[in-house]
Amino acid sequence: MKLARFFLTGIFFGIVLTKAEAVSWYRIYEMFHFQSFHMFGIIGTALVTGVIGLQIIKKKKIKDFKGLPINIIEKEKGFWRYILGGSMFGLGWALVGACPGPIFILLGTGTYAIVVVLIGALLGTYIYGLLKDRLPH
Repeated sequence: MKLARFFLTGIFFGIVLTKAEAVSWYRIYEMFHFQSFHMFGIIGTALVTGVIGLQIIKKKKIKDFKGLPINIIEKEKGFWRYILGGSMFGLGWALVGACPGPIFILLGTGTYAIVVVLIGALLGTYIYGLLKDRLPH
């Protein structure tokens, strides 16, 4: 029962994303064609919320659900890896019409064709795991 609150939070988050049309292929299509601010507004709001949340966690030294301190590890600076990774992510997002987050939400709404995307995402993650030691980081 300890994990029930996370399960319920996930269900609530899925409902919010569905109602906000963040999982809509049409909204994603509009975003990539710069025809609507809708998705950019959602992404921008998430970005600002994340930045503020991280600052609060750092300043107030908030602990995780087990009572342990949250350690935010600083990443080394880079440019090309983020350009390459972001481009691959964006191309996949544009081709599929969904980013990885809403895959399970779309399954829950009955969009079963997204299973192909889920298999591709899992396969890509597996291949990355095999190759990560040989890739520049």
